[in-house]
Amino acid sequence: MVEGQGISSQSLNEIMKRRAREAGVTDLVTHDLRRTTASDLLDITDAVTVAGYLGHASTNTTAKYDRRGERARKKAAQELHIPYSRRGD
Repeated sequence: MVEGQGISSQSLNEIMKRRAREAGVTDLVTHDLRRTTASDLLDITDAVTVAGYLGHASTNTTAKYDRRGERARKKAAQELHIPYSRRGD
């Protein structure tokens, strides 16, 4: 690797395979890093921002990377604030 050039995809694959093996993890691929990044970013910002960060032309593509599932829906429901006022107030 040349300084300032980043890491090659081949080197990244080799590192991930070795670390996964050491951790006893199976079926780990480098694209899992992208999925994790997308899901983590979706926890803190909107899909349009994440789509731009990942280089997606559509948020529909970004949605396919979202691995948060039910956890995200429950969190969103808990954070939703709907002010209540009685009729006639």
